[in-house]
Amino acid sequence: MATSTAIENPVRGWRFWAPRLATAVLLPVLLLGIAEGALRLFGVGFPTDLTVPCTMQSQPASCYNLFFPAPFFPPGMIKTPQAYAIPAQKPQGTFRIFVLGESAAMGDPDPAYGFSRYLEVMLRERFPSMKFEVVNTGSVAINSHVLLPIARGLANQRPDLFIIYSGNNEVVGPYGPGTALTSSAMSLPVIRSIIFARSTRLGQLLTKVGTQKREWGGMEMFLDKQVPARSPLMAHVYANFESNLRDTIAIARGSGARVIVATVATNLKDCAPFASLHREDLGQNALRSWSVLVQQGSDLETARSYADALKAYLSAAQIDDQYAELEFRIARCLWMLGDYRAAREHFLRSRDLDTLRFRADSKINDINRSVAASSPGVELVDADEIFAKESPNGIVGSELVYEHVHMTPEGNYLLARAMFLQIASKLPAETGQAPSLQEGDISSHISSQTECEQLLAFTRHDRLRIAREMLERLQKPPFTTQLNHSDQVLRLTIKADAPDERPDETVAEYQWAIRKKPDDRILHYNFGLFLFDYNRTAAAEQLRMSRSWDGFPVFAPDGTPLE
Repeated sequence: MATSTAIENPVRGWRFWAPRLATAVLLPVLLLGIAEGALRLFGVGFPTDLTVPCTMQSQPASCYNLFFPAPFFPPGMIKTPQAYAIPAQKPQGTFRIFVLGESAAMGDPDPAYGFSRYLEVMLRERFPSMKFEVVNTGSVAINSHVLLPIARGLANQRPDLFIIYSGNNEVVGPYGPGTALTSSAMSLPVIRSIIFARSTRLGQLLTKVGTQKREWGGMEMFLDKQVPARSPLMAHVYANFESNLRDTIAIARGSGARVIVATVATNLKDCAPFASLHREDLGQNALRSWSVLVQQGSDLETARSYADALKAYLSAAQIDDQYAELEFRIARCLWMLGDYRAAREHFLRSRDLDTLRFRADSKINDINRSVAASSPGVELVDADEIFAKESPNGIVGSELVYEHVHMTPEGNYLLARAMFLQIASKLPAETGQAPSLQEGDISSHISSQTECEQLLAFTRHDRLRIAREMLERLQKPPFTTQLNHSDQVLRLTIKADAPDERPDETVAEYQWAIRKKPDDRILHYNFGLFLFDYNRTAAAEQLRMSRSWDGFPVFAPDGTPLE
């Protein structure tokens, strides 16, 4: 009897509490759903899907949604890629490629000459019977937390290939521990929950009310966001990056597309660390001894006594080997002494210890390699190694990367060439492509850099324009605090001071390239920008022809809207 009563009591208790618990859980969910529905009904907020329906040359298409980045950036600081439109109907024989990544993948400082543009030219010239659509979705300041929904939004667009070139912004991008953009929650489920919440109309309203509007301030915004390599937060960074990369690949492969994952090439030799921190337990006496040794080394290095300077620096490293700038000094001396293998190791260590983490470190690239190797249907392009092989003494410098991560024309061409070999060797047989291409066949199968740049209208005028833009960037923090800042400025000043070509020469180059590819809106856009100072009517016509989709707003360089 007692046993029967004991059983009945819990049952009665559950019957009593179950409806109350259900009400406590379901009622708030119901109220939130009603509030969300009401906000949508009354047009409050905006959709944050990657694309929205539009028309392109009067045909249905999916166009980039300007509000997509809202869950990742504060109000007033939303960064967008180059606007793109994807035709709803994919013509037979079309090979559709989506490029995913940050500003380096986008092609910054000018996406018109990013690696995806070189790649498109190479493919078009090698396989003229095919149509290639290369859609670059790269954007400034994003990271793998943003790439995952981008891939999800592209998966239903009948892709043939995804190219992922990512890893530079895992610390400083949205939801990273060194970000100036969002909260820096470290748990991946928490991050994804926040992203979902901010994508809802209710979340947008609360964000707008509770967040002060800010303006984009470039890399200066991150100066107080140092994260040392030894920080326990870095373990979350690596785990989140790997999870996001694997999930992005799963979505891409689920769409039936091939996937290429690339490691990230960064400037080692000509990019001193942006910031350094001493180890936490370094006492005052040890710090004074360290500082004396570093100053001695600096004086000796200035006097070109590199062997003696190296001894002083190595002695300082015995006191504190966590200071990124000291590693750069050691590497520089080893370079001057001709010990390039050791110099490379210290340049790598200098980058990995940099506490303003704008460059993908060794572990990020190791994750790219290991995920590519362990994921079926995924291919690797090891840009880090490819760039090293093409660099003086095996150490990547300003020949291929302007400042820290953004590639020079030579770097973009080199990456595009590696991608071309990977893609062309496995194109379906029905495309009529030649047998597999080997590295030795490069000269006969791949357009040269000069040929690509003629087709892209990458004129001498544009090279000067970009050099001047990069030189201007270097005049701002954190570049101004780098140990080798004066060397960087001198190098770019020489390029920026080169003589310009005559305007009629630039016009002829653009006209030739446009005749070759009349529907290239990027050619029309850059040509319009160039013409603005000479012939505003002709400039306006070119800018109108550069519209990404029907009704897309186009502005003159002075901000005047063009009808």
